[in-house]
Amino acid sequence: MCNLYNLTRAVDAMRQVFAPDLLETGGANMAPLTGIYPDMRAPVIVRAGDGFTLETARWGMPTPATYLVGKRTDRGVTNIRNPASAHWRPWLGPAHRCLVPFDQFAEPRQGGGNVWFEVTEGAGFFAGIVLRNWTSTRKLADGPTTDTLFGFLTTEPNQTVAAHHPKAMPAILTNRAEWDHWLTAPWSDAAALQRPLADGVLRVVS
Repeated sequence: MCNLYNLTRAVDAMRQVFAPDLLETGGANMAPLTGIYPDMRAPVIVRAGDGFTLETARWGMPTPATYLVGKRTDRGVTNIRNPASAHWRPWLGPAHRCLVPFDQFAEPRQGGGNVWFEVTEGAGFFAGIVLRNWTSTRKLADGPTTDTLFGFLTTEPNQTVAAHHPKAMPAILTNRAEWDHWLTAPWSDAAALQRPLADGVLRVVS
């Protein structure tokens, strides 16, 4: 389960990746994020007409109701492994999809600590799901809040990740064709992008 990643790439670098189609938003001057943890706000990229917009969202999608019985808070679900579940079906269409930019992500190392991974070339994005205007209580001290939420899909690990963390890895998209397909295709087609990266596309950085 990936519950830590970073994004130190400048917004200008993301503009270059999507040039000339990344539109200006309120998050245009976002600072580098050296450690992004569950429940933090982080950038997501969504489709907007013929282009893309950069927004911020809170990491953690709604928890299935069956796991909230007797609880006063919903801490959110960061990783989506089984989109076939009835809980996720309402949010699988293109209107609820996003790209989650990252530079490196961490997985728990067997025996303790974290292993950090990055894409060997170019830019990587998690295959994300975004949900706007969701009201829930994340922390009792804050009471109910209404937020834009996000999470991302996970899948079986490739050899690079499995050598350190055999459970899962994020579903990662590494080129413009995949990014466009994820944001626009019907779920019956886009579901194929929930797959491990080919071996050699990721490397261990620490």
